[in-house]
Amino acid sequence: MNGGPVLVTGAAGFAGSHLVEHLAARGQVVAWSRSTPPPSLATVARWQRVDLLDRHSVRAALSEVAPQVVYHCAGVPHVAQSFRQIAHALRGNVLATHILLDELRRLANGARVLVTGSATIYAASENPIDEDAALAPTSPYALSKLAQEARALRGLREDGVEVVVARSFNHTGPRQTSDFAAPSFARQIALIERGAIAPSIRVGNLEALRDFTDVRDVVHAYRLLVERGASGRIYNVASGVGRSIRSVLDGLVARSRVAVEVELDPTKLRPSDTPALVGDPSRLKRETGWEPEFPFERTLDDLLEYWRAWE
Repeated sequence: MNGGPVLVTGAAGFAGSHLVEHLAARGQVVAWSRSTPPPSLATVARWQRVDLLDRHSVRAALSEVAPQVVYHCAGVPHVAQSFRQIAHALRGNVLATHILLDELRRLANGARVLVTGSATIYAASENPIDEDAALAPTSPYALSKLAQEARALRGLREDGVEVVVARSFNHTGPRQTSDFAAPSFARQIALIERGAIAPSIRVGNLEALRDFTDVRDVVHAYRLLVERGASGRIYNVASGVGRSIRSVLDGLVARSRVAVEVELDPTKLRPSDTPALVGDPSRLKRETGWEPEFPFERTLDDLLEYWRAWE
């Protein structure tokens, strides 16, 4: 889409930073964040510190930018932490989305909005899940994402704000924090290789089956959804391939330069853990032409190299 600035919220975060990088070659990008951007991205966008929970700041910043497209990536991403900080998840995912969409309604400049939802709202299934599958959120995080999605779709019905919703399954890659399983394993391996910690990786549940997509493929899907997705429509962003957490760990350990042992850590076990969550990306592929470009082996290579370079 051409003609106006593109706004990315949560732009210094994991997916947001990769999205800024992906979009930078295609036009002007305004990046909202409450934290400092990665040094490599400091000059590729116009960075602004905006707190999405501060309505007056959001209103002033939107009036200045008048974005044609908004990628709403900001939010609270941690499932495990949401059990301890329920209100934090609700504010960061629901209230912040409400304020953003309400101020876009007030601005009334015809902006098109992508809201990045989560596949954690689905019920567990042994088969790949499509967008019409049963919903059964099992964590405060998942509940907050379901409420966020409902608010986003209301914005289209009641306020005339063009909204597309992405239900993203697991994604990983460079820059993801070690609060998540794959980068936690990679970080521990990198520290073991340096001799900084004992040669043992602490893990939680390894039997859960998840659908992992490279974050660089995910942000490509986000752009295609803005360009080609239907307003008011929901799209799974997924690989369609189920991988156990154990297989992810095994893949990273196989890349280690030293011997590594695995140790169960009860503190890493969640109160509720969905046994299987694999997506069906048929709608996304059919309606946008998206296809993943990064093989999972490349994702693991790049993730481990990222943590090896971390200081």
